Amino acid sequence: MRIFFTIALLASTFLLAAAQTNSNFTRTEDVVYGRKFGTALTLDVFTPPQPNGAGILWLVSSGYGSSHEAINPKFFRTLLARGYTVFAVVHGSVPKFGVEEIEPDILRAAGFVRHHAADYGVNPQRLGSIGASAGGHLSLTLATHGGPGDANAADPVARESSAVQCAVAFFPPTDYLNYGKPGREGEWIKPLLGVNPTNDAPTRAAETTRLLREISVIYRVHSNQPPVLIFQGDKDYMVPVEQARTFVAASEKLGNETKLIIKPSAGHGWPDMAADMETAADWFDEHLKHPAAPGEK
Repeated sequence: MRIFFTIALLASTFLLAAAQTNSNFTRTEDVVYGRKFGTALTLDVFTPPQPNGAGILWLVSSGYGSSHEAINPKFFRTLLARGYTVFAVVHGSVPKFGVEEIEPDILRAAGFVRHHAADYGVNPQRLGSIGASAGGHLSLTLATHGGPGDANAADPVARESSAVQCAVAFFPPTDYLNYGKPGREGEWIKPLLGVNPTNDAPTRAAETTRLLREISVIYRVHSNQPPVLIFQGDKDYMVPVEQARTFVAASEKLGNETKLIIKPSAGHGWPDMAADMETAADWFDEHLKHPAAPGEK
């Protein structure tokens, strides 16, 4: 029930955020970027009237559920108004797929966009990502997990890098092993993991802990990380504020550029997110204005 309430809350707050922004665009729907057990993985492409040559992957995810029906361009009209081509990425959803099975979808989507960048009029070295809650976690997944493709892969998309040049995340979970306080695992996420059924409780618990670590982006922080901007309410009942603070501290310790904006008294979403979407667009303007140098992500 809490997850579905969160989905409704996120929808309402982003609709409020977008109400004051307007932009025309061209929408290309249901572009297949991969297949999973016979099911198509799709994204929608939103092209602004005056593209600036950069692309943003908008991770459509709330409670790790994702659907074509959940794509609402009002969420990202601010980005379209700035000239960004937006790729609204739909991933395999829980409960059919565990959270750890979603990561490959997101990485493939980034590789697909890079492989077809010329088709969509974007520079493959000017890609960013953004998402909220579970989508924020997936945006940070691209920032921490994205990297070179497999040069020997038969699939040309698999040969492409899945890295982004910068990322934005609203109230993202980052460490499911220390959720709210050190040593406390995130209980709400456990039913959404693909733990192999077994009657052996210790084995099941160990597998759960392993998967919690695997999906926690804080354990993938590295020294060549792209710039990351995080928005976080300090009264968030779903994602403790420490999740953002510890991720930023770990990233900065390795010399990475990060920025954390704490929203006082805000929970898991807030009414005045329009200004924050403008700030997110400023972040993309700052870090995607020029292509990455040779050898950079």
